[in-house]
Amino acid sequence: MPTKEIIALDGDGVLLDYHTAYRLAWERAFGELPDIVDPQAYWALDRYAVRRLTGDDLERFRVCFDDVHWSSLPALPGAVEACHRLVEAGHELVCVTAIQTEFQHARLKNLRNAGFPIERIVATPSSLYGSSPKVAVLTELKPVAFVDDYLPYFAGIPAEIHAALILREPNGSPNVGPELDQVDSQHVDLADFANWWLSSNSNATVRHKASAT
Repeated sequence: MPTKEIIALDGDGVLLDYHTAYRLAWERAFGELPDIVDPQAYWALDRYAVRRLTGDDLERFRVCFDDVHWSSLPALPGAVEACHRLVEAGHELVCVTAIQTEFQHARLKNLRNAGFPIERIVATPSSLYGSSPKVAVLTELKPVAFVDDYLPYFAGIPAEIHAALILREPNGSPNVGPELDQVDSQHVDLADFANWWLSSNSNATVRHKASAT
């Protein structure tokens, strides 16, 4: 059997709804569900009516980011279906996610329970590599595409990997500026990427801009 082409997918913001999970973690820590103040905010701290934490309160909140948290994030709308379509088209999906390695199994459990057809998780803590924690893993995996919602994580990835950016909410977004030139396509969500990718492939469209030169 030929080896399946890999598509590497980020977890939070691409597959899973980190914002909702952040809100629930706050409720676990402090007994109150914070109101939404800016539904178009990229960062959870700006999205909800929460205060900046220090000292004991910060530690109390951090404790809530445990196995329970990392195994229970809800799927983003359309993400599960998009993944099934990519798998049915012959791809293997690998989640390359910037979390601590101790939570890698919790993330896999989360994806399985949510119905994602993903069996491989690679945790990439930011302390392991250079400016982007995902470069080393992507260099080894050699996926045909990498989908992430955080522009800085595309810095330094191999040029032959199609770089697909999920834009997400615009307010305070890091997905702006001249660095956008380093990505090959931009999408509102994973479903939009899957539609574009599968359509491009069915029409024998060149997948990477460098291939056309």
